[in-house]
Amino acid sequence: MPNERTSPDSAAVRSGTTEGSGTGEGSSSSGRTARLAVTVFPLLVLAAGGAGLAAPSHFTGWAPAVPYLLGVVMFAMGLTLTPADFRAVAARPWAVGLGLVAHYVIMPGLGWLIATALGLPPQLAAGVILVGCAPSGTASNVVTYLARGDVALSVSVATVSTLVAPLVTPPLTLLLADRFLDVDAGAMFVDILKTVLVPVVGGALVRLLAGRYVDRVLRALPWVSALTISVIVLTVVSGSATRIKDAAGLVLLAVVLHNGLGLALGYASGRLARLGRPASRTMAFEVGMQNSGLAASLATAHFSAAAALPAAVFSVWHNVSGAVVAAWMSRAERS
Repeated sequence: MPNERTSPDSAAVRSGTTEGSGTGEGSSSSGRTARLAVTVFPLLVLAAGGAGLAAPSHFTGWAPAVPYLLGVVMFAMGLTLTPADFRAVAARPWAVGLGLVAHYVIMPGLGWLIATALGLPPQLAAGVILVGCAPSGTASNVVTYLARGDVALSVSVATVSTLVAPLVTPPLTLLLADRFLDVDAGAMFVDILKTVLVPVVGGALVRLLAGRYVDRVLRALPWVSALTISVIVLTVVSGSATRIKDAAGLVLLAVVLHNGLGLALGYASGRLARLGRPASRTMAFEVGMQNSGLAASLATAHFSAAAALPAAVFSVWHNVSGAVVAAWMSRAERS
């Protein structure tokens, strides 16, 4: 579920060298911060998941807090947004539009194909599809930076995919998952408005009106978000610990296929559109990495704890795979 735009990645990168860098070049301190974040964040999430599995009875009562925790994360994301982010979207409408379409076509489609091909039980199938229909994940910004991709494009695509999520995620989920479970797209729309759009817009307004005060705490925001996301993972995992143990192999296979194919097809879409290698690396991460925190919250609220399993596993896996792919791309760039 680290897929909340201010996980240790984006704010760490934004406060350093992301704006307009394109190649991911920047100060050594920002690079060290980003590398530390992308290493520590998956470990925090993994530890939280392990605690939820080991002692689920201690945390099962926390489930009602998940939407509010996600709201905290999305508010922190809004605090990192500046007018320059929105100008960057307007300056490159073709590339941003392509990233948005690729994200909301490739990942939902892959989710449906994988759920169908693996013959997943209805709850798990709906969960996999819901992960695919979620907006872009937060770690996409930092792994793009580490991969020497186009960071400005990454921030633009991730921001727009989050802002349009209330209009896109519910109907896509209804279209693809309704054959597995009943989907109340209207209620899902309202939930995304409350837990995503309102906090993000609120955070952006606070940044606009009190930017100099926000700047003083900007570097702390990623870690606040990281801890909050870890608590979300802990809560979701503890609520379905038994099911995770019973279906761990199947869920992990679905998540690895979903994430891996998303990264590959995202990169391919950038190359086919002749965006260049840095932007194609960005496309890989913006397509293949999801806001699994939102997916887990929606799955828990609208389906069941079992449907949240794919999001819980995705939240750990996509950060690990993203860091590995970013390291490989960075080395390839240097050679």
